Amino acid sequence: MITCSLWDAANASNVSNVSLVLKKHLSKEPINKAKILVSMAKQHEHAEGVPRDYGRAQELYCKAAGQGYDEALYALGWMYANGRGVRRNDNIAVQLFVMAAEHGHSHASKMIDYLDTSHDPELPECLQSMADNNATDYSDKPFFDLVQKLAPEYNLDPNLVMAVIAVESAYNVQAVSHKNAQGLMQLIPATAERFEVKNIFDAEENIRGGMAYLRWLLAFFKGDVTLAVAAYNAGEGAVERHQGIPPYTETQNYVKKILAQYSKLTHPYEPDIVHRHAVIALSEYE
Repeated sequence: MITCSLWDAANASNVSNVSLVLKKHLSKEPINKAKILVSMAKQHEHAEGVPRDYGRAQELYCKAAGQGYDEALYALGWMYANGRGVRRNDNIAVQLFVMAAEHGHSHASKMIDYLDTSHDPELPECLQSMADNNATDYSDKPFFDLVQKLAPEYNLDPNLVMAVIAVESAYNVQAVSHKNAQGLMQLIPATAERFEVKNIFDAEENIRGGMAYLRWLLAFFKGDVTLAVAAYNAGEGAVERHQGIPPYTETQNYVKKILAQYSKLTHPYEPDIVHRHAVIALSEYE
């Protein structure tokens, strides 16, 4: 993390310098942009050369967090955990600390032990709005109308389903992988049987089976999209054993591809779905 001042102390009181510094660094790679944003956010949060402004600090942390920068996720989580310029919200803080830990932040997981984790985690509005604004438009893609029709039956966001189809099969109904995953949503025979798919190469049946599995995974991982899609690729057992995205190159690349098209990190889920199929899940860990 950048610790030096971004401008000379003699001119630091001029708040307009913040936007000038940001503009100066826009051409740099994303991680450097995120570091610049976090450095400026800390100055606003702690009144280091500029007037204290928690709202501006939160805005800058959010922009950096949207790029997946672990320090930004952690700092934003800290604000919500301590009610620093925002209403205290343990649900949001937990979600941000979990995300920071998944991105490699060494202290984030320790913070979760001090918070109330009895409620479902959630994203702050600024990150949720960012995800909404960055949504991919699938309206001209194959099977869009079918997915739009079926998704409400499974309480799924159609855009998440379309992202999975795009990455899994590139909309190829007859796609078969080297692991014998088949059809639009690349179901292996065992998964197809588990969710009662009779004709795996039928577009609607395949999508229904994939949606049923995706709905189950979202319930199993309590709405965490990152973990759910990692499990869609590697299996829920692998995600459980590694307590996060498994260290498989294929799975890590898969998650990145999905999140590049679908930027929401949480999704509504149905907890009772897991209870009805718990025996199936447990059998896979043995």
